[in-house]
Amino acid sequence: MDTPWDHTYDVVVVGSGSAGLAAALTARLRGLTALVVEKTDRYGGSTALSGGAIWVPNNLHLDAAGLADTPEKARAYLDATVGDRVPADRKDAYLTHGPRMVREFHDRTAVRFTYTDGYSDYYPERLGGHPRGRSVEPRVFDLRRLGPEQRATMRRAGLPTYGLTITSQDFRHLNMVARTRAGRRTAARVGARAVRDLLTGRRSLSLGEALVARLRHSLDRLGGDLWLSAPMTGLVEEDGRVAGVRIARGGREATVRATGGVVLASGGFSHDQALREKHLPGPTSTTWSAAAEGQTGDALEPALALGAALDLMDRVWGAPTVVPPDGRPFFLVADRGIPGMVIVDSEGRRYANEAAPYHEFVDAMYAHEARGGARAVPSWLILDATSRSRYLFTGLFPGQAFPKAWRESGFVRQAATVEELARLIGAAPERLRATVDRFNGFARAGRDEDFHRGDSVYDRYYGDPTLPNPNLAPLDKGPFHAVPVHPGDIGTKGGLVTDATARVLREDGTAIPGLYASGNVSAAVMGETYPGPGATIGPAMTFSWIAVNDIAGTGAGR
Repeated sequence: MDTPWDHTYDVVVVGSGSAGLAAALTARLRGLTALVVEKTDRYGGSTALSGGAIWVPNNLHLDAAGLADTPEKARAYLDATVGDRVPADRKDAYLTHGPRMVREFHDRTAVRFTYTDGYSDYYPERLGGHPRGRSVEPRVFDLRRLGPEQRATMRRAGLPTYGLTITSQDFRHLNMVARTRAGRRTAARVGARAVRDLLTGRRSLSLGEALVARLRHSLDRLGGDLWLSAPMTGLVEEDGRVAGVRIARGGREATVRATGGVVLASGGFSHDQALREKHLPGPTSTTWSAAAEGQTGDALEPALALGAALDLMDRVWGAPTVVPPDGRPFFLVADRGIPGMVIVDSEGRRYANEAAPYHEFVDAMYAHEARGGARAVPSWLILDATSRSRYLFTGLFPGQAFPKAWRESGFVRQAATVEELARLIGAAPERLRATVDRFNGFARAGRDEDFHRGDSVYDRYYGDPTLPNPNLAPLDKGPFHAVPVHPGDIGTKGGLVTDATARVLREDGTAIPGLYASGNVSAAVMGETYPGPGATIGPAMTFSWIAVNDIAGTGAGR
């Protein structure tokens, strides 16, 4: 029986993060009608809560910076990091079409990026890795360019920036505001931007918010539709092909036909505790996730009902995380690169390079317990008074006191000596003392003999360039502080198996006609690893672009 359709579009996209908005934007660039359906009352997904960077090798911004990147170098790097965990044709599709996506959006939309020179690939020492990095971040965007309703319904990150607009490049130097001239110059520039905005009424956005705003503004200009509070309740199949979706909207169910195809871009399952416990290493908790709250894996079951295959369901985009009393998880990126700090297990022992790429550190937390080590979930991040006076930490400026609620709740433990702090976190005083003494010896010598912290160019990015080893300094001045660290995430990376054109595949390897997926609802093209900053959003946007080109019959694009 033919389905009675309430609405018809060429392309229907489920989810409004960078993957969803990029798919709809590409559809409009191809002259196709496009609808984005978002289950929450805010658009932007986890992208709006992120740094907004994309890792796309060989793109135009890298060329302009004289990076001399090549497809061959990038392919060698993916082979050295991702390996054969992902089919070669998917990796090749990403490397081929990623730069084309960036170029077309740059030329034909308001989506603009700038090169973050020096933010290295996460494994720059591996074959094809680049110490200057391949990451680009969105240019600052004036929120006033969006209409009133678009401004009101955009997901906002709510980061502790104290009214300042800070890019990732800014943050690197602001982290050293008490230590370097570059830090002080950056503080002056960021302050001047705030004054300008105050005087002119400009509302500057950066990071993921800027990317989402640029995508939304571009989609609006090209005439794409976006419906909020419209969760998908099912896929509609006709004659062996996905023909559309069912959604709940305005208190009733509606059917929306997709004459070209449906693109699932609804994110992962970070906020579904049952799915986490079924698939992820334990212990695991939704409260540790920095992903948008709507990411509950809603698209998986409808696709599975059509025979879709799953992969990488036991993996996350790992993010070492602290959870203050207000319950908002804080993702530790730069905080693990500062000197005068160690992370220890429940017995007070170090077990990994604290400054390692964040997904790798989360893996190390679970691996330490699996090897029979002491409990590492949670671990304890310990720093001394000198470190607190010199560097940003958990969004607090150098020397800024921990909030009263943090201290009173026990989230932050503080003691005059290392031994007293050990008792507060349940570790043996002599063990923690020995750990700190050993680390201090390494710090004074300038080399971490146990875990090689500071050996990689990546480690040093957030370190203190005034020190012989930017990541090492002794913990020798009280009071000493400790906060619990959990194996959080910025999204799950397992999901629907797709091919090089982003078509969803069945267990037997055949494609489900009319159904595509990109972003964290699909199994990551990066496999079990994380090659560089923006290796989540870059593929999300690229495979959405690829999917819609396949729908439009344009293959590689224009």
